[in-house]
Amino acid sequence: MKVAMLGATSILALTLAFPAAAQDIGMPSDNLSAAYTGKAYSPYAKRTFPERPLWGDSHLHTSLSMDAGGFGNRVGLRDAYRLARGEEITASSGQPVRLSRPLDWLAITDHSDGMGFIIDTLAAVPLVTQYEQGARWSKGFNAGGQEAVDTTLDLIGTFSQGKVDPEMFANYSPGSRRYATIWEDVIQAAEEFNDPGRFTTFIGFEWTSLVKGGNMHRNVIFRDGADRARQVVPFTTQAPIGSTDPLDLYKYLEDYEAKTNGAAMAFAHNGNLSNGIMFPVDAQYTGRKLDKKYVEQRAKWERMYEITQIKGDGEAHPFLSPDDEFADYGTWDKGNLDLSQAKTNDMLQYEYAREALKNGLAIEKKLGTNPYKFGIGGATDSHTSLPTAEEDNFFGKHTGYEPSPGRLTHPFMKNENGELFAWQMVASGYTAVWARENTRTSLFDAMDRKEIYATTGPRMVVRFFGGWDYTEQDLNSRQPAFAGYSKGVPMGGDLVNAPEGKAPTFMVYALRDPIGANLDRVQIVKGWLDAQGKTHEKVYDVAWSGDRKPDEKGKLPAVGNTVDVKNANWTNTIGAAELGTVWTDPDFDPKQRAFYYTRVIEIPTPPWYLYDAFRLGTKIPKDAPTSQQERGYTTPIWYTPKQ
Repeated sequence: MKVAMLGATSILALTLAFPAAAQDIGMPSDNLSAAYTGKAYSPYAKRTFPERPLWGDSHLHTSLSMDAGGFGNRVGLRDAYRLARGEEITASSGQPVRLSRPLDWLAITDHSDGMGFIIDTLAAVPLVTQYEQGARWSKGFNAGGQEAVDTTLDLIGTFSQGKVDPEMFANYSPGSRRYATIWEDVIQAAEEFNDPGRFTTFIGFEWTSLVKGGNMHRNVIFRDGADRARQVVPFTTQAPIGSTDPLDLYKYLEDYEAKTNGAAMAFAHNGNLSNGIMFPVDAQYTGRKLDKKYVEQRAKWERMYEITQIKGDGEAHPFLSPDDEFADYGTWDKGNLDLSQAKTNDMLQYEYAREALKNGLAIEKKLGTNPYKFGIGGATDSHTSLPTAEEDNFFGKHTGYEPSPGRLTHPFMKNENGELFAWQMVASGYTAVWARENTRTSLFDAMDRKEIYATTGPRMVVRFFGGWDYTEQDLNSRQPAFAGYSKGVPMGGDLVNAPEGKAPTFMVYALRDPIGANLDRVQIVKGWLDAQGKTHEKVYDVAWSGDRKPDEKGKLPAVGNTVDVKNANWTNTIGAAELGTVWTDPDFDPKQRAFYYTRVIEIPTPPWYLYDAFRLGTKIPKDAPTSQQERGYTTPIWYTPKQ
């Protein structure tokens, strides 16, 4: 297998498309124009493609969300924006907190159901406490400590089972004055902090669909500003106004665009807690058969999928991908959102991104549209208002798990159906967007065309192109993006109608996070549909660090491990600062539908609870791994044969 490894000289300029390096390529001067594909002498002039990824969190909750506020979050919209753009703030637990580096953009997506409810419940206003549920919850929240946590779990369970008092909740639903006031403040805060070119805020919300505890949540973001967002209120799930059916959410989005002449999109998250209903193949959870309308609507409106976040990684599962040694990262597979139903293996194929990508090929052949042709993003889903996705700066899922000596001493969730330990919270993730500029319009449009990728937190730079004629010189030119765009398509793109006798070539390169860990390897994951309608997958190691050689079965030896458990540290004495290659699919069949995406694996580093042990003197939990390999996932490139 051919491996191309690039030097480490460009690591100081990670924010560029791929930094230029003076080199003699030994080419006659009369061929120079063919070799250099820039538009001007300056390679940075006249560019039309995005030059650097812009980092953000597409899923963050503030104290406005019922569950977040119930757990003790007192950090509001504006402080969340201040933290994201690089300022130091005070967390709800009273600790100072700051990100290692500012984010480029942020979407605050508080739950659309019950806006304002938690504020009034904490204040014990009669609008809430005149009802038995409200009075009980108000007392529990204000008691603080474990009672507040238990009360919040009771609220979540009651909501997920559709048993919230409808009369009480009507006071905090669309149409009420209280709801309208809160939505206006959400819009106003986003407008205050939106700073085009420097820091972008998206107006949005989370549509919290729960079907007997099965997580069907979608986050909605608008491309637009206050003038259009004020013309609507968020879509909710509680009857009679709202609905838990995604088809009704799509209708809301369609109505929004028709009414405002604006644009919006939705993206699913956390399929691993849906208990088999996130990615249907034959029928929705309602029993409604998948038809042309469903697949077309889903493909149109759900342009992104949240592949990694605090509540587990959603790329692959070892039961579904037993030959993939990296399929088990931060896996949550005990049950649904509230553990009211235990997980069974037959549910898994309808929950994970790789299986959905494969099933989408089969659905497309049957119904003409692939409903699971989504971009790959990551987010925190933090309920602390703090988008802290780095292991050494992790403030937990909710305020009850902000840093303290006690946060590892009790389970995150436990009942007769299973247990999730505190250490299983995943310090993840972020979305990198290849946008031309840091504005709502440019970022949204890049998401819409799916030129995005996810990481579990590190800010590694990843480029991925597919075409038919890439060469090693395209990569080694130190300006590979020119050839990447001119000779093929970027992540999120499509290849069609293979030229006679040719297999697709893919150009991929990755640069490590400048303050993070070196890279272990780059992989390309392929999925395809055979002539019998059966789906398959294969993971290829295409570039790796060091002089390792695959064994006779093709397995690449481990990169090694430098993690110092006692001191929560590691060294970059193994791995590579950057990796890249041009790879041709050796198993290509031009008659088969397929997709390809890149997965970049870091060398082992300490998980967040090792930093707790080092800084707070806590014990490392039993059975908790003392190292992990963080990663990035690109959006696929799809191949469709001639019909």
